[in-house]
This record gives sequence, C-alpha cells and structure tokens, in this order.
Amino acid sequence: MEIIVSILKIIYGGFFCFAGIMHIIKSNFFKHFIPDFLPKKLVNYIVGILEFSVGVGLFFLETVKPASLGIIILLIIFLPIHIWDVTKKRPAIGSKKIAIIRIPVQFLLLYGIYIVYINS
Repeated sequence: MEIIVSILKIIYGGFFCFAGIMHIIKSNFFKHFIPDFLPKKLVNYIVGILEFSVGVGLFFLETVKPASLGIIILLIIFLPIHIWDVTKKRPAIGSKKIAIIRIPVQFLLLYGIYIVYINS
C-alpha cells in the first residue's frame, strides 16, 4: 500500500500543481466554470493558489495529511460546478458526454485522495 500511496501523492501533487499554475497563466480557460455572480478573475486566482498549495503539500511528509484534506474539500466544492456544467447548453470543456463523464471521475479522484489521507 505504501507504494500505491506514494504514486498517488506524485500524481495528485503534479496534477494540482499544474492545475494551479494553469489557473494563473490561462485564467480565461477557466472562466466558463465560474458562475457569473462571482468575480471570475479573483476566484480563478484564489483557486489556482489553493490548488498549487495543496499540490505542493503532498510532497512533504509534514503536510501530506492537511494537503490531502484540502484536496478533498476542493473536489467536494468543485462537484456542484461540474454538475452545473452538465446542465449548460454548451459545457465549459468539450461535449455533454465529456461533462457527464467528469462527474464519476470526480468521485474516483475523491476516493484516490482519501486513500492518501487515511494512509498518511
């Protein structure tokens, strides 16, 4: 299990660091995920900083547990946004089919980071 957890930490850490950076340098790409009543740029930058921070946190033994908990919280917060995206005429990324597939993938991601959390 130790090897699986190490691999998951690398995958999630890399993914969340990359996503965080992309929120900052390609903020226009993510603006369609953010509801219109929220300040899009500000939310985008905050989410980017949070994602990068929890991603980096997975690479240090002292911060793995809080970082993995932070990822769990972010994934739960993002779930309604992905569900909302499915209801849109034109989803933010790709087709309706891709938007629908992202929802069970979100639960898979939650399970994977939960494995990291309970084994840290």
